[in-house]
Amino acid sequence: MELDDFWADKYPANINREVDVNVFATLIDLFKDSCCKYANKPAFSHEGSTLSFAQLDKYSASFAAWIQRHTDLKKGDRVAVQLPNMLQFPIAVFGALRAGLVVVNTSTLYTAAEMEYQFKDSGCKALIALTNKGHLIQQVLPKTGIRYVILGEVGDFFAFPKRLVMSRVDKYIYKKVPAYYLPDAISFLDTIRVNPTKFKEVEVSPDDVAVLQYTGGTTGVSKGAMLTHQNITSNMLQTYTFLATVLQIGRETILCPLPLSHVFAFGVVSVGMMLGAHTVFVSNPRDTNALIDKIESQSITVMMGSNSLFVELINQSALARVDFSKLKLTVAGSMPVQLKVAQAWQQITNSPICEGYGMTESSPVVTMNPPQAIQIGTIGLPIPNTQLRLVDDEGQDVVLGEVGELWIKGPQVMKGYWRDAQATADTISYDGWLKTGDMATVQTDGYLKIVSRKKDMILVSGFNVYPLEIEDVALTHVGILDCAAVGVKDFKAGESVRLFVVKKDPYLTEDEVVEHLKKELAVYKIPRSIVFIDNIPRSKLGKVLRRELRDKDPLS
Repeated sequence: MELDDFWADKYPANINREVDVNVFATLIDLFKDSCCKYANKPAFSHEGSTLSFAQLDKYSASFAAWIQRHTDLKKGDRVAVQLPNMLQFPIAVFGALRAGLVVVNTSTLYTAAEMEYQFKDSGCKALIALTNKGHLIQQVLPKTGIRYVILGEVGDFFAFPKRLVMSRVDKYIYKKVPAYYLPDAISFLDTIRVNPTKFKEVEVSPDDVAVLQYTGGTTGVSKGAMLTHQNITSNMLQTYTFLATVLQIGRETILCPLPLSHVFAFGVVSVGMMLGAHTVFVSNPRDTNALIDKIESQSITVMMGSNSLFVELINQSALARVDFSKLKLTVAGSMPVQLKVAQAWQQITNSPICEGYGMTESSPVVTMNPPQAIQIGTIGLPIPNTQLRLVDDEGQDVVLGEVGELWIKGPQVMKGYWRDAQATADTISYDGWLKTGDMATVQTDGYLKIVSRKKDMILVSGFNVYPLEIEDVALTHVGILDCAAVGVKDFKAGESVRLFVVKKDPYLTEDEVVEHLKKELAVYKIPRSIVFIDNIPRSKLGKVLRRELRDKDPLS
């Protein structure tokens, strides 16, 4: 059964099943519209420094002008943006887009090996990062095609002398900037000192790729999803239809503690721009005391988070003392929110978590709980202009109420995977259906629930982790004969990685395995537990029987 018109009468009265997703042809059009409408309003803040929409417009134009006048970068070239949640991020992203470039979102948690893979695979010619990544950039730069390195500093947007003090404290006191040698690197501040009137508009079409968003790790399993301008603007307008029912134009303050390199945070912040919202960046969400202070001091009306972040917060006694009377909406993404966590958050804040479902390949939102009709434990209803199917292993529609793989179709579905026609064909059907790999069911009221994942991917605090990636790195250790990684339930992170290892060296220890993995993998990919076993269960064809491992008692 194709579940399309099934939802026609399932929406609250103030939400339409179909909306005009062609209001903005490109992300640039949307950006310029917001900067014009809300010119004098605050757009983004970080640690007390604030950019208005007018300033964002000016600085991004200056950055685009610098690209045009001081580089040979041309329309369609890729630029890697490896920045934390700081004011440099929106300037760099929108400046690059205005210059016609494709943004490659790159995690600040990546190791040198991970950076090298993504930079080479994407073919990026420029990189924007902070100085604390200088030593890693120096290491990988000769192995890539990157010709321009732009480096920002923590104190860039603070007035003198605070700017100088913060940068030096970060470097010399906190030791967060290891020594590096990049003599040709350009200061980020120099790029935005160019006269913005020197920028010449670039013709960009809706079907042009805007963002190359990688789905996961560093090996062949990691793929770059090509998200076009139309994909992203459509998804923003689709999501806006839900959020605008409870949020007011120009009167909201959004707290952004999730990394902007992740497609969920990127999308929420972009929708915030449409609303003329003031977004407050948090670059270190692990400092929960500071995070709680921001929630209270900034009069936050909208908060985004993930299950792992909510777990951290609800376990802080200080949270109970916060006045949440101005909090209108809490949105969750990146990973499923556990029922107990959602209930605890609502009890403390009186704000139910508005959970949805999405994936990188769908820009990202597919379903969402209507803010005025939230059902905790579900992923809500399909957002406007989105068709859904639930199918069995043969691709046939299942009966309503049964579990099936979720397939989606809509304007938010990616163009395809970067330079990987086979993976694109495997994921998107000939008639445009995106196969999510997630198993779901639909209630009679139209709300969906995710039952399990068909794929072996492990979701750690919202980050995609692929077993093969961990296994490939582990097997380079001389003391490991065989291994297999699986995801196990974790109250804080949703899932954590458990690595089963068959020893070649009988004296091999857990600590030695972990230290080996840390050399090549980001911290969120490191197994929380190492279990030594005699053999890895496999099928006759040699495939790892991961279900057997998930069910295995590590103490047995």
